[in-house]
Amino acid sequence: MRKYEVMILIDSDVDERQVPTVVDKHLETITKGGGTVDNIDIWGRRRLAYDINKKSEALYAVVQLTAEPAVVKEMDRLMGIDEQIVRTKVLRLED
Repeated sequence: MRKYEVMILIDSDVDERQVPTVVDKHLETITKGGGTVDNIDIWGRRRLAYDINKKSEALYAVVQLTAEPAVVKEMDRLMGIDEQIVRTKVLRLED
């Protein structure tokens, strides 16, 4: 098992109260795959460095988790399909 940090950019059209629901929906992939979610930090609405899909803002969430690489890859794939999620960045943390 490895430690990861995932930054998730959620579409600015999504209500801020729905952000935990959107994130938790995808974190079920981690828990079902035997991993653990260590920390969820929701930053809220932030301005983007450049426009993505003609939008200048997004809702940020940073998640720290421990899981197998294949499980994290599957979660990232599912997030890429979700239309509410604009971008994701997965970083492997040093043990």
